[in-house]
Amino acid sequence: MNTTAKPPRTIVDADTAAARILDAAETLFYREGSRNVGVDAVVREAGVNKMSLYRQFSSKDELLRRYLQRRDDRFWGYVDASLELHPHDAAAALRQFFADLAERAGNPAYRGCPFVNIAVEYPEREHFARVFVADNKRQLLQKLTELATRAGARDPAALAKGLALLIEGAYAASQTYAPETELLSALPATADLLIAAAMLS
Repeated sequence: MNTTAKPPRTIVDADTAAARILDAAETLFYREGSRNVGVDAVVREAGVNKMSLYRQFSSKDELLRRYLQRRDDRFWGYVDASLELHPHDAAAALRQFFADLAERAGNPAYRGCPFVNIAVEYPEREHFARVFVADNKRQLLQKLTELATRAGARDPAALAKGLALLIEGAYAASQTYAPETELLSALPATADLLIAAAMLS
């Protein structure tokens, strides 16, 4: 018998209701997948009624769009936080990003890259969610290329692509390898090898 109590449904103002709903959707979509989670589950988690959801979000698709945008904002927040530690040393900034990613992806609550998860859920590349994912990854590759150029890589595009593949591999490994393998502990050193090799004359 499930004894976990859900938050009581109470009358709240529109902004509070919208925030609760989006928080609930983010938790559930990330943990269980957006296609597996219906609006009934979202309103239960949020402690509001279904009418409140449809007052704030015209459809589940709109809720998914808002989820993706929130996750995108959070991702770039992570990137900026890493890069700002080494504003004048692009190679060090890249290394910092991978050290921070290894720590984040090693958290037991980590469920992988939300954008990779969404891409798996929606096979149609023209679906708005897949388009959003592709744009996030395009911007990431562009950022990696800029950093590789500033770091003095012989072939910045090649280094950026290699690092992008390493990132995607870390996302997958965080979900497929048992925690006791401590595989992600090798991520910073592996990134350092790629970066160092790209700087050789």
